[in-house]
Amino acid sequence: MDGFLNWFFAFMTKMIDGLWSMLQGLFSGIVAIFNIPGYISQFNTFKDQFTFIDWVFSILAFIIVYGVWAAIIYLIVLAIRKAISTRHTALGTEDLLQELADMHRDVQRLTQERERIMALKLGQSTVSVEDLNKIYQESEEQALREDNGEDTERSGDSSVEEELHPVRFARLDEVDKKYEYYVQPNYRNDFTLEELCDNFRNFACSKMHLFYEAKTIRLMFAGFASTKLIILQGISGTGKTSLPYSMGKFFKNDSTIVSVQPSWRDRSEMFGYFNEFSKKFNETETLKRVYESSYNDDINIVILDEMNIARVEYYFAEMLSIMEMPDPSEWKIEIVPSSWENDPKHLEKGSLLIPQNVWYVGTANNDDSTFSVSDKVYDRAITINIDTIGVPFDCPEVEPRQVSYSYVDKLYKDALRDNQLDQKYLDAISNLDDYVIKKFRVAFGNRILKQLKIFVPVYVACGGTVLEGIDHILATKVFRKFESLNLSLIRDEIKGLINYLNALFGNRTMVSSIEFLERLQKTF
Repeated sequence: MDGFLNWFFAFMTKMIDGLWSMLQGLFSGIVAIFNIPGYISQFNTFKDQFTFIDWVFSILAFIIVYGVWAAIIYLIVLAIRKAISTRHTALGTEDLLQELADMHRDVQRLTQERERIMALKLGQSTVSVEDLNKIYQESEEQALREDNGEDTERSGDSSVEEELHPVRFARLDEVDKKYEYYVQPNYRNDFTLEELCDNFRNFACSKMHLFYEAKTIRLMFAGFASTKLIILQGISGTGKTSLPYSMGKFFKNDSTIVSVQPSWRDRSEMFGYFNEFSKKFNETETLKRVYESSYNDDINIVILDEMNIARVEYYFAEMLSIMEMPDPSEWKIEIVPSSWENDPKHLEKGSLLIPQNVWYVGTANNDDSTFSVSDKVYDRAITINIDTIGVPFDCPEVEPRQVSYSYVDKLYKDALRDNQLDQKYLDAISNLDDYVIKKFRVAFGNRILKQLKIFVPVYVACGGTVLEGIDHILATKVFRKFESLNLSLIRDEIKGLINYLNALFGNRTMVSSIEFLERLQKTF
């Protein structure tokens, strides 16, 4: 062992001597380069031999040489400053990304607060101070947990795990975990469509203190049989948003309320977008609800509150097109262009299959702050006008119940089989189509006829009549198109159309259609 220590001591001593010699040589070299007194002494030795030209060249040589050294020193200093600046920029970018992530969490928290306040507002006439304080306290506690590093997205172990296996759909992954051991509930599947309409109406009255006409409830359930989109329109304060909200309460599966904003321009407002900075997908409540619906057989309702405060045909365009496809297996929407290994289970190659058990309900106010709904949207939806405040009525107490979508869909199919339209009604509709084309240059279209053949039988199964169902489709889908015509030119023709309706279907049986046409007459 002594031999090794003696050798190691000699080895390190020689190395340190070499290092010291290098530093000494470097320092000696720098001192020699800038040895001004030595240069002056040297210059004095030779200056007696200088001619005038020698003096000029000597001064120029001195200036040029030291100018080169000054340039070298300047470039070295500049390189050091640039390296420091680059480092500061990198640190600033990291700080900015962290700040963006914090802001994103704050936005999500505020959105949740807003939706909870709206839910409270819809469920009761006023929001108490205690409720607001509770929401604020919960929000502050969540923010405190995140700042203390308890948030899983900011913990050290999770950061390493995410770096190795990136997770870009945090909320959808939560849904996967929630349904990992999901057991389907015992649904109440022992009712008819008419009983379903009556029970829901009584539930809204007894539990929610909301009062709706029986016809309105029938129109809602019959409308969902023919399309996935219902538009509730009318004056403010008549309970348009509360109707689908209370329907979610009745089915024990709260509706998702989406507050449409004036700035909405495309489908990313509905379903979210991929953030290139954080490498995460900004998931919306709509996307989460639609994704979760693929796991259960519940009836899931998404409310587009004030849907026409932005252009519906812009942000909902892709859904409008998808719902036109006859094969439900083709109802796919691309969420991301490519798939990652640990994407949510029900995302296939970056696309999500829209489940059939999702119903969309849009509320629309007709005032100066909103856009008019285009024919493209009206043609694909069922429109229900709610222009009056509900009148209280006596009803039995009805408790909420879990209803499976599959059973309701079966009731729809049974209604189509048992309540097919008589040929006399189909002939009358065909004759009316010819009349409207000839007099007003407006056609029914195959889409409207298809919806009518589904809507009317289901409406009858819900407790209505055939003529009421036909009347609603004519008023909201066919005669509504007259609003875009020159009313001053068709005013005289409208009276003849009213007489023709009475002749085809019976005197004053088309109540909604005739009332709408008479209002058009009074416009001029």
